[in-house]
Amino acid sequence: MRDAVIVSGPAPSVGGAGRVLPSASTGPRTSPAATRARDLAEKANGPSFLAGMRSYTVTVATGGQWFAGTDDYVYVTLVGSEGCSERSLLDKALYNDFERGAQVDSYEVRVEEDLGEILLVKIEKNKYWVQDDWYCRYITVKTPSGDHMEFPCFRWIVDNKEVVLRDGRAHLPQDDKLSLFKKHRKAELEMRQKTYRWTEWQPGFPLSIDAKAHHDLPRDVQFDSEKGVDFALNYTKAIENLFVNQFMHMFQSSWGDFEDFQKIFQRIKNTNSEYVMKHWREDFLFGYQFLNGCNPVLIRKCTKIPDKFPVTHEMVALSLERELTLEQEVQAGNIFIVDYEVLEGVSPNCTDLSTTQYLAAPICLLYRNLRKKILPIAIQLGQSPGEDMPIFLPTDSHHDWLLAKIWVRSADFQYHQNITHLLRTHLITELFAIAMYRQLPAVHPAFKLLIPHVRFTIAINTKAREELICERGLFDKANATGGGGHIQLIQRTMKTLTFRSLCFPDMIKSRNMEDQEELPKYFYRDDGYKVWEATKNFVSDVMCLYYTSDEKVQQDEEIQAFVKDVCSFGMQDFDQCEFPKSLKSREELIEYLTIIIFTASAQHAAVNFGQYDWCSWIPNAPSTMRQPPPTQKGVADMRLIVDSLPDRGRSCWHLGAVWALSQYQENEIFLGTYPDEHFTEKSVKEAMEKFRKQLVDITSDIKKRNEGMKMPYFNMSPDRIPNSVAV
Repeated sequence: MRDAVIVSGPAPSVGGAGRVLPSASTGPRTSPAATRARDLAEKANGPSFLAGMRSYTVTVATGGQWFAGTDDYVYVTLVGSEGCSERSLLDKALYNDFERGAQVDSYEVRVEEDLGEILLVKIEKNKYWVQDDWYCRYITVKTPSGDHMEFPCFRWIVDNKEVVLRDGRAHLPQDDKLSLFKKHRKAELEMRQKTYRWTEWQPGFPLSIDAKAHHDLPRDVQFDSEKGVDFALNYTKAIENLFVNQFMHMFQSSWGDFEDFQKIFQRIKNTNSEYVMKHWREDFLFGYQFLNGCNPVLIRKCTKIPDKFPVTHEMVALSLERELTLEQEVQAGNIFIVDYEVLEGVSPNCTDLSTTQYLAAPICLLYRNLRKKILPIAIQLGQSPGEDMPIFLPTDSHHDWLLAKIWVRSADFQYHQNITHLLRTHLITELFAIAMYRQLPAVHPAFKLLIPHVRFTIAINTKAREELICERGLFDKANATGGGGHIQLIQRTMKTLTFRSLCFPDMIKSRNMEDQEELPKYFYRDDGYKVWEATKNFVSDVMCLYYTSDEKVQQDEEIQAFVKDVCSFGMQDFDQCEFPKSLKSREELIEYLTIIIFTASAQHAAVNFGQYDWCSWIPNAPSTMRQPPPTQKGVADMRLIVDSLPDRGRSCWHLGAVWALSQYQENEIFLGTYPDEHFTEKSVKEAMEKFRKQLVDITSDIKKRNEGMKMPYFNMSPDRIPNSVAV
C-alpha cells in the first residue's frame, strides 16, 4: 500500500491507496504533462467533454516475480498513424495499481480524434518517493472500433525511464518502411550497445559482460532474487542438508577407507548415486560413464594407436574377445580412446600451501566387447612414455588398476568442470546473449526466439566470476585446477575450439561415434539427436515465416551484425575458431540459431544435472589428488589410494558443490515452454505447439526405454531440460 506524502500548502490530490497525484503543490513530482493529465481527468467528468472524445482501453500487466510492482507514477502515450494521444497518467482512485502478482489493470485513455492504427506505445515511469523498479509484462490496447493490439514488454522499467513498445508481430529490418520504425530500432540498439558492453575477464577467454558484480548488471538480465544463486550460501546449505558438516572440523585429515566415505552418504537418497557407490570399482561402469556420464563428449573411435601411447597386443591380449590382434581390433572399429592431453603441464592448485595437490593428463584405451560394452584395457597417466610412465592394465594388481582408473576419473572431472561445462555451455552461451542484446531489437524474430534461451545466463556467469571461479573463490577450496589451473585450461582449449564443434551432429561425427549399431547404449547421442532435430525443426518453422528466401537473410543487416559481433568481439576473431562472420542462406541461419538454443538448453542439461548422480561418490570423481601419480607398478595399496583422494574437508566442499550445481532453479522453465509471449502471431504459436508435442513424444520414448534400467538416463529428456543456462 502506498503512503501519502505530507507536504505544506494546499491539500494534494490523492489517487489509489493514498498515493499523492502530481499537482502544483507536490514540488518536483509535478510536471506540465502531469498537470495536463490531471486536468484531462477533471474535464472528463463533464458530459459535454465526453461526448466528443474517443476512448482507448489500455491494459497493463505487471509481473509476478519479487519486487515486480511499483508505487511510481506510470504514464502512457499512444502513437498512431493519424496522431498521438496526450501523455496520460494511469491511476485509479482508491486502488493499488501495478501490484506484484501478475496483476492486470485497465485504464481509459480519451482523445479528441481517431489516432488511426496504433504504431507505438510509450510507457514512462516517474519516481514517487524512493527508487521503485517495475516489471511490465505487456500492454494491450483496445481501439474505439473494437480492435485489440498486443505490445509485449517483459522487461524492467527502472529509474525515471521510458520504454517504447511495438506490437508483438516480428519484423525484419528491411521490411520496416516507416521512418518512425527505423528510428525506433536504431534508438533501441544504440541504448543497448551502451548498456551491454564487452570486456575480457581473462586473456584468451571468450569476452563476457562488462560488470564486476551481479548488482552492476542491467536490471533485465539480473536474477529475480540474487539470494537464490549465492554460491557460498548454497554450498553451505548443501553441506548442512547432507549432514556432512560434522566432518569439516577435520578438514585436512584423510578418510580411513572406502567404507569411511559412506558415512557422508547417511542422508543421501539418490538411486543413481547409490548404484555408483556400489559399482564404481567395476570396469563396466568405468567405461559406461564415457557414454552416459557427466562428460560424454570425449570418447572417440581410435583409428590408430598414438605413438605417445605404446600399447602392444601382448599387453592387452587377455582383454580382447574376438581372436583378433589389437591392430585388427582397431581396424574393425572396436577400440576407443580418451585423451586428456590438454591437462598436460597445467599448474595444480597451491592456494593452500599446507596441502600439495596433483594433476595428471592420462590416456585411456577402451574396448567394445562382444556384448557391446565399453571396457578399459590400458591406462597411461601422462603424455610422455618411458620407464617412469608405466601402462596400467586390468591384469595388474587390483590396487594398481584401481588407482589408475581413479586418476582418469579425476582428470575427467577437471575436464568436465572447466571445459565441457563452464566453457562450452556457460561462457559460449553468454557471448551469444550479449551479442543478441547488442545487435537485435526486441521486434526482430531472432531476438524473440532466443531470449527465453539466454534467461539468467549472464547473471549466473557474473555470479560465478564474482564468487566461484575468481581468485580465492569457492572453486579453489576443493579442485586441483583451482588457483589458476582452470584459467590455463580454458585458454588452451580456446585455441582449438571451433564453431562446428558446437553443432551436435558434427561433434558426434567428428569422434566417429555416430553408428548406433556399434554402440546401442550411447543414450546421450541417441536422445541428443532427437532433441536436436526437434529443435532445428522448430527454428526452421519459425524463421521461414519471416525469411522467405536466402536473399532475405543476406539483406538483414541486424542478423549479420549479430553474427559478426559474436565472432569479431565475443570470440575475439580467433582465426582457428571458424565462427562465421556472415550468413548467406536460411539453412545457415537455422543451424546457427539451433546451435545457440541446443547449447543453452539440451547440452547444458546433459552435462550439468547429472553431477550429483556421478560425482557425489568422491572416489568416482575426485576433485583433487593429494599424492602424485604412481611412476611404477606394485606400489599401490589401500593406504596410498585413500591418501591420494581428497581429504575430509575438500570432500565436503566437493559434495556441497555438486549438489548445489545439480539443482534446478526455483520456477524453472523447461524446453518448449514459453510463458512470456514475445511472439503474438498465430503461426508462431502453432509452431510452438508442434514443438511441444514433439518433445512430449521424445520424453515418453525415453521414459519407456528407462523402465527397468539400473541406471536410467534422463539427462536429455525434454521434461528435464531447462530453456537456458541458469545454474
